[in-house]
This record gives sequence, structure tokens and C-alpha cells, in this order.
Amino acid sequence: MEMFGTMIRFFQDGGLFMYPIALIAALGIAVAIERYFYLWHTEGANRRAWAEVAPFLGQGDYKRALAATTDSKSAIGQILSYGLARVQSARRRDDVEKAMEESLMEVVPRLERRTHYLASFANIATLLGLLGTIIGLIQAFQAVSTADPAEKAELLSASISVAMNTTAFGLIVAIPLLMLHSVLQSKTTQIVDSLEMASVKFLNTVVERRPENA
Repeated sequence: MEMFGTMIRFFQDGGLFMYPIALIAALGIAVAIERYFYLWHTEGANRRAWAEVAPFLGQGDYKRALAATTDSKSAIGQILSYGLARVQSARRRDDVEKAMEESLMEVVPRLERRTHYLASFANIATLLGLLGTIIGLIQAFQAVSTADPAEKAELLSASISVAMNTTAFGLIVAIPLLMLHSVLQSKTTQIVDSLEMASVKFLNTVVERRPENA
């Protein structure tokens, strides 16, 4: 309870700039949570879709594979669907590969969407903290200039301590946001790499076997 009261006083002493920093923190947390669950769901859906389609590809049953990927709402299902749709008509491996690359270009932006906001929010929180501190120091020196000489040192010390709260709060918000950005960016890269690997496996399995199953 005492810690909670200390946090409330810390926030109140920081001045008006604490509120936009708090808003940035709330927006950043909301984006991080939404992105985490989206990426977690996407990764699981991709695994399930590949586990369903891989046996059909191994058996050369491309019609059932296409039906499975068409019904799938996963990212890997969309990419494989593009490739399977071109397998019957394409004469070269490159034609199928280009079709899958086109689909990958549609999928990747959805995976990366809003993640970059976290880095921007971290920078904004830091800058707002510094700006709040500078303005607080300006106001402190203005107040000290009209104060009684005996009270100037004590008043200045207290004012500087309050002004520094905004910088501290800005960093408290910025550091976790940067860490969340790194984690989500790493997760996104991992998913994109898995999609590219699945595309290569698909090409090696389907396109090279096509002459045998024509």
C-alpha cells in the first residue's frame, strides 16, 4: 500500500507531461498484446496447416492439398495455395516460385503491421520526459528568482527533483517498449523464415515430382 502511494505521488509530482507519457504507455501495451496474440495464433495456424498439407504433397495428391490450403485461413495456406494453383499450368519452377513470392509479399506486411509503433512510442516517451524536465527546470528557476534568498537552495533542490520525474517516467516507459519491440520483431522474423522454408520445401517436393505425376 505504501508503494502504491509512493507511485501516485511520483506521478502527481511529475506535472502535466506525465499524462501523455502514460497514454503512450497504454497504447504501447495495447499494441504489444494485440501483436503477440496475432503472431502466436499465426504460428500455430501455420503449423497445423503444414501438418495437414505435407502428407498430401508427399503422396503427390495435389488436388487434396489445394483443397486443404484453399480452406485454410493461415498465412502458409495462402502461400501454398498460390503455388499449387500454378503447378498445373506453369512450365517452369520459376513461375511457381514467383507466384509464391507474390503471396509472401502480401502476407509479410500483415505480420509486421503495427510492431514498429513500439519503437516510435519508446522514442516519443523519452523525448516527452526530457521536454517535461526542461520545462519543469525553467519554471523552477523562474520561481527561485523571486523567492527569499534563505529558501532558494531548498526550493531549487525540491523543484529539480520534481522536474526529473518526467525523465524517469519516460525511461520507465521507453525501456520495456523497446524490449517488447525486439521480442515481437524477432518472433515476426522467425515466422517469415518458417514461411520461406516451407516454400522451398514445397517447391522441392511438388515441382520436381511433377514430371513423374503428369
